[in-house]
Amino acid sequence: MNNIILCGFMGSGKTIVGGELAKIMGRKFVDTDELIESEQGVAIKAIFATHGEDYFRDLEWECCKNVALLKNCIVSTGGGAVTFERNVEALKQGGKIVFLDADFEVICERIGNSKTRPLFQDKEKAKALYDERKSKYLRAADFVINGNMSARKTALEIASIFK
Repeated sequence: MNNIILCGFMGSGKTIVGGELAKIMGRKFVDTDELIESEQGVAIKAIFATHGEDYFRDLEWECCKNVALLKNCIVSTGGGAVTFERNVEALKQGGKIVFLDADFEVICERIGNSKTRPLFQDKEKAKALYDERKSKYLRAADFVINGNMSARKTALEIASIFK
């Protein structure tokens, strides 16, 4: 069975919905950011600081290619992963992409004043990035789900598509 790959902006619920969906469907949950951090032995923030974004994006591409080889998994991607066509092509080799389409206001409520989200320290820049990425998420997606719902309800809706 093919993977179900979740994409969306930071705070859209990819990780929490993915975990919930994996429980509902009896599948393994995989988070691409966690895989990269585990493999590199440092946080993504440190990878960006030490090696730069291009280096991280190459690691992410390798991760997407590897994840596509997995079977029957729920995959949560990083917020920028499907904004790169090479990642979308790789991921689609192993499954269907579901975009968790959450409103920016809902994302702001979820993230709050989190210090772990450097891109969210400036709300105007975050909104510009959200606007820029949304069309790329839509283009990558095989399915679009309302990401404003609770994690459980979102997961149940996705599960109903893949029954």
